[in-house]
Amino acid sequence: MAEMINGTSRRDFMRASGIAFGAALTGFAKVSGAEPNSETLRVGLIGCGGRGTGAVRQAILADPNTRLVALGDAFADNVTSALEKLTQAGSGIEDRVAVDADHQFAGLDAYKGVIDSCDVVVLAATPAFRPRHLRYAVESGKHVFCEKPIATCPTGVRHVRETCAMAKEKGLSLVSGLCYRYEHAKRDTMNQIHDGALGDIIAIETVYNTGGLWLKERQPDWTELEYQIRNWLYFYNLSGDHINEQHIHSLDKVAWAMGDVYPAKATSSGGRVQRTGEAYGNIYDHFNTTYEWESGVKAFSSCRQWTGSSTNVNDHIMGTKGTAIIQDHRIEFRDGTRWRHKKTGPDDMYQNEHDELFASIRSGEPINNGEYMCNSTLMAIMGRMAAYSGKTVTWEDAMTSDLNLMPADDLTWGDVDTAPVAVPGEV
Repeated sequence: MAEMINGTSRRDFMRASGIAFGAALTGFAKVSGAEPNSETLRVGLIGCGGRGTGAVRQAILADPNTRLVALGDAFADNVTSALEKLTQAGSGIEDRVAVDADHQFAGLDAYKGVIDSCDVVVLAATPAFRPRHLRYAVESGKHVFCEKPIATCPTGVRHVRETCAMAKEKGLSLVSGLCYRYEHAKRDTMNQIHDGALGDIIAIETVYNTGGLWLKERQPDWTELEYQIRNWLYFYNLSGDHINEQHIHSLDKVAWAMGDVYPAKATSSGGRVQRTGEAYGNIYDHFNTTYEWESGVKAFSSCRQWTGSSTNVNDHIMGTKGTAIIQDHRIEFRDGTRWRHKKTGPDDMYQNEHDELFASIRSGEPINNGEYMCNSTLMAIMGRMAAYSGKTVTWEDAMTSDLNLMPADDLTWGDVDTAPVAVPGEV
């Protein structure tokens, strides 16, 4: 039996590896009940998991004249689930979801249908596909919210750099999912650092120690590729490993504190001591990395995903005058005094980034976060390369590496090989 999306047979409108879509709308759609002469921004979502569903809800809430018009995912069941969540009473946007059956797209080419149907697209699919999705969106002249990380390999980062330059030339807004940069309290704290409150930075410690994450049990009818994409976080070619997919938030805060000057080299260790089973693919479950700048400043970075263990997410920026505790938004000075951010209103960093994205579109003053989202991704990849190889990796090494984990353009649902777990000294 053909797979059904919202009661419509996929076979009825299947084309190639995706689902055919109706004629794309042009310009902005006019919405009944909107202010006179107002233009409605049509929003689409690619990647209908939990993060994508949350992000697109925030996108719709960011502007009163938005409509969610298209959903896309590699899997039809994810599309159906997301639509149910977004249209249920109490979602906050249920009356602004207008996703017809022919604008629900499933398959590896689903992104094309979504992008062709909207003005603003939320990219939240498996990270390895991000370079391709972003390029198609920008080439199509669409504004973008782009989740982190933006790639899983240096080749992918270079691809995205080119796309970000294209977006700037076209005057398109491109906002990154590195959400801490949009938290007002973090901005206030970083401003203190950049204004010299700490004096000279001496050293940095950043920690992202969490518990274990979800795992979807293999089903008899799944190909190996389907298993891997449904469990993408456990395969470094798809996620970049958790130093890239999750710890990137911490590394981005470190780079931000350093004035977006990135480290000259990284030395790292890591491995698998808890998630050792075949089901967990080929990623590590812990990393310990030392990043070093040309100035001699070192950042000591630790991340792990272990169940039944202590958790901690924090960053300490240590200077000649004091120490900033970034997650607490405070500075402890060496003379015994203290500075702390004073909250003056709502400060939801996830909502803030969408609010600023849509405000930039309305004002015609585009945002482009391309530079730091590419560099912070490369910083994470550099740490992974160092851990996997057991060798010190320089920024230049990472920048020029020919490592290419981007999925092939002609990727199909057949079985694929699984790369072995990296053994330092053998890579």
